[in-house]
Amino acid sequence: MANSSGLNRTGILSRVTVAAIAAALVGTTTAAVAADAPQERTASAVQQSAPKASAFAAASTSDAPVNALYGVDSRGDMYGYPPNGNGGLDARLYSGYGWSNAKFITQVDQNNDGNSDGIWDVTAGRLSYMPFDGDSYTVGNGWSIYNKVLSTGQLGGGTADDLLARDSYGTLWLYLGYGNGKVTTRYKVGGGWGAYNQIAGKGDLSGDGKDDIVARDGSGTLWLYRGTGNYKAPFATRTKIGGGWQVYNNIVSVGDIDIDGITDVIARDGAGALWLYKGTANGNAPFKPRVKIGTNGWNTYRLMF
Repeated sequence: MANSSGLNRTGILSRVTVAAIAAALVGTTTAAVAADAPQERTASAVQQSAPKASAFAAASTSDAPVNALYGVDSRGDMYGYPPNGNGGLDARLYSGYGWSNAKFITQVDQNNDGNSDGIWDVTAGRLSYMPFDGDSYTVGNGWSIYNKVLSTGQLGGGTADDLLARDSYGTLWLYLGYGNGKVTTRYKVGGGWGAYNQIAGKGDLSGDGKDDIVARDGSGTLWLYRGTGNYKAPFATRTKIGGGWQVYNNIVSVGDIDIDGITDVIARDGAGALWLYKGTANGNAPFKPRVKIGTNGWNTYRLMF
């Protein structure tokens, strides 16, 4: 029997569109998954929180992506934490199960509306795409060669989010998104990326309108790679933006958490506390001082995205 989250997207999308999005404007081969095969399920936590969405959306217009932060625990259960409109995260919402074998999961915006439409995951060497509360399908095989896979927004100049993958040699590759879950042939970004143990991004951090990423090296130094919008050379020369980041065991970005129109970054420390680094849109100093948005317990999640 196929797994199901028990969450129905029908009717919820219209409420998000009217209550949240409208309010914010004012203030390489596929194969179908067999119907009787075990199947992961997921649903959008932002869509589930639609009745409360207008409360934070009306507060400010966001030019950055607005998404929930998701976590997958050791049992394979997925939970989403939508922004609460006050600079933090709302109570968690159950968003699916069956993800215990997933190696990487990353959310993706396919239609450039500022909200994720589904997730890419890598399980047993297979890249799959699953729209929220929809059926998963295989995008490609052979992804076990990568030790890091994530979507950090639009890096190639298109409208859909793209996908980054790093192999065991430290080479970083870019896959451009088609907007339907499928991706192009990979393009080589460059070598030496094995020096980084954390890579994150989901929007513009430097204020130039192009999506950027941050990367942390083994000494705890954080580096900013400004996006160029050119898929052949997607990043400018790195810029050092801070030290001491070794205290964190996970660094992730899902977009704009405090709904001020600027992409933010979230970091989890060894004690399981969660910290928000609010974006400034200044590439020379991209973050404000950190703010604690979760006291403890966040180490329960083996994946955060």
